[in-house]
Amino acid sequence: MKKKIPFFDYTYNYKKNSKKLKKIFHNVCSKGAYILQNELKIFEDQIKRYTRSKYVIGVANATDAMQMFLMASNLKKNSEIIISSHTMVATASAIYFSGHIPVPVDFGEDLLIDADSIEKSITSKTSAILITHLNGRTCDMDKIKKICKKHKLELFEDAAQALGSKFKGRFAGTFGKASTISLYPAKILGCFGDGGLILCNDKNLFTRLKKIRSHGINEKNFNIDHWGFNSRLDNLQAAFLSYFFKNHNKNIYKRRYLAKLYNQELQGIKQIKLPPSPSEGKNFDIYQNYEIDCLNRDGLRNYLNKKKIGTLIQWNGISTNNLNLPGIKKFSLVSDKKFKRLLLLPMNVSLSKSDIKTICVEIKKFYKF
Repeated sequence: MKKKIPFFDYTYNYKKNSKKLKKIFHNVCSKGAYILQNELKIFEDQIKRYTRSKYVIGVANATDAMQMFLMASNLKKNSEIIISSHTMVATASAIYFSGHIPVPVDFGEDLLIDADSIEKSITSKTSAILITHLNGRTCDMDKIKKICKKHKLELFEDAAQALGSKFKGRFAGTFGKASTISLYPAKILGCFGDGGLILCNDKNLFTRLKKIRSHGINEKNFNIDHWGFNSRLDNLQAAFLSYFFKNHNKNIYKRRYLAKLYNQELQGIKQIKLPPSPSEGKNFDIYQNYEIDCLNRDGLRNYLNKKKIGTLIQWNGISTNNLNLPGIKKFSLVSDKKFKRLLLLPMNVSLSKSDIKTICVEIKKFYKF
């Protein structure tokens, strides 16, 4: 019987680490350490040292994180914030619910937000750019920072898929005023549920965000002096994440190895445009996803499904520019057409070299290569 290769195996992390995880569970629960306890601080400090951010705040999820840092940044209400059309609805919804207008723009050949499209979309109402470091690749921060400086715009980062990704040696999530990291189970560093982080370097912003994540409570005197959320990273999840983080760099290099295999096996197929190969140049990619641009995308997906190979179409193939929701400033974008060709192939540390070769053999058969 042919082996099934799922897009993502949600049981893998637990099965591989069950003994250690049970010990962590017992340790946390036997202390009754559930909310804003030492395990959370330990994990926040780990990420702070790793990314070289001044401040890290654990929150309930990455979407809350974006809404929180936008609300805390004192932007002019109903201002426009530019985003990529190739990002999750969460990026746009965080802007909408913080009282602003999401403005999706084109993305480039690397699937990241296009700098020229940003410039063309800036108006007198634009207050900020919220970039998405997609698939574990950091945007061209030289170009984007130059645009922000020229137009006096705030810079925020959706680094949900990019913990460990770098541009010229600097980590994604450390370029702007604040950023978000997702800890969703399918992420390179994921927990057993929802979770997120905020990274920032501004002490005043950090102080406001710590209040916002816990009902506006001032931790020093427990007075409520700010409107807030109930959005705290669960302490038990933080303990699990702290354990998983020990292998974070190892997992990144496994993904880079798998991406290299994909590129070696699939090179030369004219119907497919591949992601950039792993390099030590200005971009250090971590391959949260492996997304290809391919002809007859739906045909390929159906074929691979019959061969028991899982795939995924990000955002269900709908760009933020085409969401049927109020409050989005829409344009006719060149990149809208690309969504009909984009497909995610399996990319996670549970995969073997044999798995990648099997997937690539079937892709070659489909395209008669």
